[in-house]
Formats: sequence, structure tokens, C-alpha cells
Amino acid sequence: MTVDLGLTTLFIATVLSAASPFLCALLTPFRVPQVVILIVGGIVVGPHVTGWADPSSIELVANVGLAFLFLMAGYELQLDLFGQRAGRLAVVGWLATAAISIVVTGALFASGLVRDFIPVALGLTTTAIGTLLPILRDNNMLEGTFGGFIMSAGAAGEFLPILGIAIFLGSKGRVYGLVSLVGIAVVALLLAWLPRWARLERFAAISEAGEHTTSQTTLRLTIMLLFALLVFAAHFGLDVVLGAFLAGVVLRRWAPGDVAALERKLDAVGYGFFIPVFFVSSGMALNIDSIREAPLRLLACFALLLVVRGLPSLLLYRRDLAFVQRLQMMLLTATALPVLVALAQIGLSTGHMLPENAAALVGAGVLSIMVFPGLAVALNSKRTTTQPELA
Repeated sequence: MTVDLGLTTLFIATVLSAASPFLCALLTPFRVPQVVILIVGGIVVGPHVTGWADPSSIELVANVGLAFLFLMAGYELQLDLFGQRAGRLAVVGWLATAAISIVVTGALFASGLVRDFIPVALGLTTTAIGTLLPILRDNNMLEGTFGGFIMSAGAAGEFLPILGIAIFLGSKGRVYGLVSLVGIAVVALLLAWLPRWARLERFAAISEAGEHTTSQTTLRLTIMLLFALLVFAAHFGLDVVLGAFLAGVVLRRWAPGDVAALERKLDAVGYGFFIPVFFVSSGMALNIDSIREAPLRLLACFALLLVVRGLPSLLLYRRDLAFVQRLQMMLLTATALPVLVALAQIGLSTGHMLPENAAALVGAGVLSIMVFPGLAVALNSKRTTTQPELA
């Protein structure tokens, strides 16, 4: 019975995945990202609306999709950006956001509206750069100066909250979490530098010879690397998204053979199957009843994402970007979901988070994806039409 339910749910998820490009084409005037179609579709077929599908029956596949999302985000990250102005501004911007978040969450905590200080404070500092990547790619927004700024800001808004989760919300305590964090960072660095230290000519030759055959050596090695760091992270009580993100960072330095072909294969595997299933599953798991009982809680979280995470961009990039681009930065940096899902899952399992706050935070993340990227894309179209010289 469980197998049948899992297969049925997976079939429904793939139907929504296949249908989303066509629905987006029909809704072109409204500039609706595919992610929105997937999440809303998941809500409709999930247990809180029609009950046609059960997210728990495809939890493993959805978690792999989440891992692929962060793998691609880590892969897109160019570490050398953090030695440039874009990277320095991204870190300063995240620290400013963290300070504002602590003040705001502290006020909510003192008023009794929030009992889960750390998860909410961390949640307000996140940016879903992994979720935004396909939207930014499709609209040519990763090119030029703007692309460097948004990638750096997104990486800081995704990676630094993950570090906070590892340290403050680890299941085995903060000291253990910090030690484990150092451990997985050392492992990632060793993997990244291994090809330079070791003489692996024979290994590289076999990999390159089989990368375009049925062996698919480079793709298999990449997926092995992903799961190795996922297992390592999970074994030491860290969230799997940290392992996936680090796997992407390592892969950029480690990928053998035809890198362009490997990127296309990862896009096909990730965006073709696993990542859409994750978004559909996220929609299925959204507790609509809790949100319906307290809609103002969700709207408050939604507004706080824009104010706490997005608003600093208007000031921070005033010397580097035009006003329209700063508005885009504000909207895009305030877009969040995957880390909020991870925070909700961890917070509920450890008792750090109230169910109603978890639902409101995830719901606000879903709403941010439904609203903010579409507005940013609309501004991008207007900007490129009226000011084609700007990056």
C-alpha cells in the first residue's frame, strides 16, 4: 500500500513538473516562475486540499531534490567574488541583515509573539539563490556586474544561515556542531585540492574516456561526491543542505573532463526530475489549515523578509547599481524558501519551533517566491528595454 501511495504521489509530482512549462507559457503576461506553478500545484494535490498525494511517501526523493538545489547553488558560486567588492558587500549586507533580524526577533520574543528566537532570526536572513538560479538564468540576469552582486549576496544569504543552523540548532549541542562544521569544511577542502596533490592521470583518463558513454563516469562520480558529503553531514548532526552546498563548491574545482557537458547533465538530472519534485513536495507539506487560522502571522513574516533581508540592499549598493537594479536586489535577496523548509523541519524535530510559526515562515517563503522574482523580472524587462547599456 505504501509503495502504491509513493508511486502515485511521484506520478502526480512528475505530471505537475511536466505541465509547469506549458502553464507558464499560458501565463506569460503575468511572468509566473515555474517554481510557483510547482508549489501551488503541490498545495492543491496535497493532504490539506484534495488529498490526492502524500509528501511523506516521497520524502527521500524530495530531500535529494533539495540536495541537488544546493549542489547547483554551490557550483554556481565563484569563491573569487568574495575577494572583490561584490563579495565584501554581500558579507556586510548579510551581517547588517543579521543585526536587524536579532533586534526585530528580540522585540517579537519580548512581546510573546515568538518563542523560537534562533530559527526565526536565522530565517529572516536567508536568500534562496538556488531557487532563483533557473529564473535568473532564463531571464539573462546572471551576466555582468549585476550578476556578480546577486550571486554573491545570494551565496551569503544561503551559506551563512546554514552555518548558523549547524552551530545553534545542531541536535548534539553547539560545541559539537562547531567541531563538526570544522570537520566537514576540512573534508571539503581536502576533496577540492586532492586532484592537485595526487597524480591521478590514469584515473582522469578513465573518467574522460567514459564520460560520454553508458558509463557516464563523471556524472556518477559527481553524484557519489554529493552523497558522500550528505552522509558525512548527516552523520555528524549537521543539516544535509550544508553537505550539498559544499559538494557544489568542491565540484567546481574538482570536476574532470568536459565540464560544460557535465553541467548540462547535472541540469538534466536536477532540474529535469529531482528539484521539481522537491518544490511540489514543499507545496504538499504546507499546512494550509494553520495558515488559514492565522493569516496575519504569515503576512507579517512575508513583510519581515522584505524589510529585514531586502531593504538593506537599497542603501548598500547605492554607489554600484542604478535604482531599478537596487530594487531588483531588494526583491531577489528577500526571496527565501529552501533554508526556511530546513529550519522548520529542524526546529519542529528539536522542539525549537512552534508549529504555527513554522507554517507561517514556510508559507511566507512560498509567497516570497510567488511574488518577488516575478516583480524583479518585470523590472528587468523594463530596465533592459529603456536602458540597454546597463549590465
